[in-house]
Parts: sequence; C-alpha cells; structure tokens
Amino acid sequence: MSDLPRKAVTRTARLAALPLGIAGRATLGLGRRIGGRSAETVTAELQQATADQLFKVLGELKGGAMKFGQALSVFEAALPEEVAGPYRAALTKLQDAAPPMPAAKVHAVLAEHLGHRWRDEFRAFDDRPAAAASIGQVHKAVWHDGREVAVKVQYPGAGDALLSDLAQLSRVAWLLGPLIPGLDVKPLITELRERVAEELDYELEAEAQRRHAEEFADDPDIRVPRVVAQADRVLVTEWMGGTPLAEVIARGTREERDRAGQLLARFLFAGPSRTGLLHADPHPGNFRLLKDDGPAEGWRLGVMDFGTVDRLPGGLPLPIGDSLRMALAGDAAGVLEMLREEGFVKPSIELDPDAVLDYLLPIIEPATVESFHFTRAWMRAQAARIADPRSPAYNLGKQLNLPPAYLLIHRVTLSTIGVLCQLGAQAPFRAEMLEWLPGFAEEEVLEES
Repeated sequence: MSDLPRKAVTRTARLAALPLGIAGRATLGLGRRIGGRSAETVTAELQQATADQLFKVLGELKGGAMKFGQALSVFEAALPEEVAGPYRAALTKLQDAAPPMPAAKVHAVLAEHLGHRWRDEFRAFDDRPAAAASIGQVHKAVWHDGREVAVKVQYPGAGDALLSDLAQLSRVAWLLGPLIPGLDVKPLITELRERVAEELDYELEAEAQRRHAEEFADDPDIRVPRVVAQADRVLVTEWMGGTPLAEVIARGTREERDRAGQLLARFLFAGPSRTGLLHADPHPGNFRLLKDDGPAEGWRLGVMDFGTVDRLPGGLPLPIGDSLRMALAGDAAGVLEMLREEGFVKPSIELDPDAVLDYLLPIIEPATVESFHFTRAWMRAQAARIADPRSPAYNLGKQLNLPPAYLLIHRVTLSTIGVLCQLGAQAPFRAEMLEWLPGFAEEEVLEES
C-alpha cells in the first residue's frame, strides 16, 4: 500500500468535509461577534482558519487535490488584499511541498521499474525527498557516471487518486470559486481531469523534456535539464540547482524579480515557437533562477516538469497575434470578426465591436508599452472588473466562448501573468511578443520594408 490515500471513500470524505468545516467556523464566528469581538478580527481569524484547512487537506491528499491547489495558487495575486493576506501563505505552501512518501515505498517503486539491482544505477541516493508534487516526488542522487540527477518517482495509486479528487472537487466548485474573483473553477477542473492520462505517462513527459533540452541546449537565457533515463513510473533527469521562483517571490531583490519575470515571459512565447510545445504547468515550483557572479543580464531561467504540454506544431496560433495587433491598432470590427472565426463568439451572439475592444484593452495593457510593471494591484483590478456583475465587462464576458483549442493556452497565459504579478516584475512583455508571437509583429515588418 502507498501512503497516498487510495480508497475513494477516504479521499472523498476529506474533501467533502471542507464545506462543513467552513460552515461550522462561520457559525462560531457569528457567536464570537455576538459576544462582543469586532467583525474585522473575527473575519480575519475565519479566513486564516479556512485557508489552513483547505490547503492542508489539498496538500496532504496529493493527487488531484494538490494538482488543483497548485493550479489555483498562481492566481493568488488576483485576491482582494483584505483576503489575500490570510490565504497567501497557505496557497504558496502548495507550490513546492507536500507530505513525503516513506523511503521503503520509494524503494519498492524503484525496484519494480528499474529492477531489484536498482542501486547499481546510482553512486548515491538520498532517501529524503528534495521536492514533492501532485503525482510524484523527487529525490536527489548521483548517477553511476558521476552526474548529479533528480529521480522522479510516481506515487502508487496516483491515477485513481487524481480522478477521484477532481471528481469530488467539481462537486464543491461553488465553495472554491469565490477564492479567486473572475476565475471559473469548473472548466479548470474539467481540463485537469482530461489530462490525467498524459500527466501519468512519464514516457510522454520524457519526450517533451528531451525536445526542450535539445532546443535550449546552448541557450544563454533558458536551461532545461537533460533526460538521463526513464522507465514507466520513474524519470531520471540531470539535477538543477538555483533559487526556486517561490523564494524569489517571497524574498527576491528587484534585480532577481525583474530578470525572472523577463525570462518567464520569454519562455511563454519562445517555447512554443522553438519546440512546437507549450509548457502547461507554470506554477513557481517548476522554475529556478540560475544566478552567477556576473550581471543580471547573464542569469538564466531553469525550467522543469514537462508532464503537461500543449502540442502546437506551428507555435502559438496566428489568430492570437493578429487579433492583438488589430486591437492595439483600434480595429474593433476586425477583432470581433476574428473572434467569431475562431469560435470565441458564437453565431447567435450579437456584440458591439467597440464594447469588445473596451473589454480587451485593459487586459492586453502589458503589450502596449516597452516595459510593463506587473503588480498584484493591476491583476486584482482586472479580476474585479470581470467578476463584478455591475460591470459592462462582466456582462460581455458572459457572452464570450472559450474554444477547446484555446483552453490550455488561455490558462497557461493567465497563470504566467499571475506569477509575474506575484513577482512584481518589470518585464519587456511587448518585446517578447514582437519576437516570438506569430502575427503580432506583422505591421511593424510591413512598415520597415
């Protein structure tokens, strides 16, 4: 047996208890207010207790619960400030940590997939996990040729746990949705469920990582560890040190934040263009800032975990760049026509082109200036504008459709922007789009020629 709770009834009971616990604390809070304590004090205490319970359960269950928590954590910057404080620490805990699988069970998985003489493959193997994720944990080791490696071991029963958790989370989405204004939780959970098979397939992950490692092998800005070995539920890659992005978010200098933000934006657009693949799990636990003694311009971004990718043979779709370019040029009719062609606006829906442009322009503000300062305040303002039923943006947003082909691209872009806002990075977003986003620079090219 694994220490990952495998029985659906056990995991479901833990998740189902969340709304009951929150309701119970709300009743207790009402009693405290009647007893004379201030509403602000009681509310703050309830928010902290709710965050602790919610993300303690998600982290302990690993599986789909933790996968969902990690996906949610990148949107933390959109929380209203009066709520963000109590939730921030609990959310970010999920980005790089979870209760470990016992060493004996790790050894059993290694023996099953690398053979009973698995220790012969290593000069050294650290039984203490260096990191934990939703479906596996990572151990630091020394390969038989002397290279330091990361050994990713999948939790036994991870597939069943993933599906069980996400099914249960979809039932309590009404509870989780209000955590992040403007984010529709149900489609996020549905998309995570649809990608379970790919997430569990370490052979597919190894292929995606090899493609990235080959493309960025001599890159001065991006580093991807090479794959050393792969056997079913075990993946061995080169070890990568550096400063976790979560640490840069928490304690980084201005130089570190800005350089990390610049490289994160570059990887978002350059990755699909150069590899035909979109890294689709952009939470801070999957990135490292690789510094040396030289200036910040020489620091690199380390990228890990290619378990979920979107296959984009031609890079990001041309209509994205075309529509952004037309929006910035004020071509409201052209933008609406392209949105219709791509399925963002259904044939039966009538929209005012200028209203559509007004909806989009604040969101694409980072593409309008040479260097944009991503802040929590800016992201909160965007989320509040779209989530407020009194806002024209709310009503228009409800009439838009998200085609399946764009679902993952949309989530990855929003997630990356969420991390940039957590970093508070000043980043040349527009320059990266001009270089790597198909269609966006077409007008500039025509003018130059």
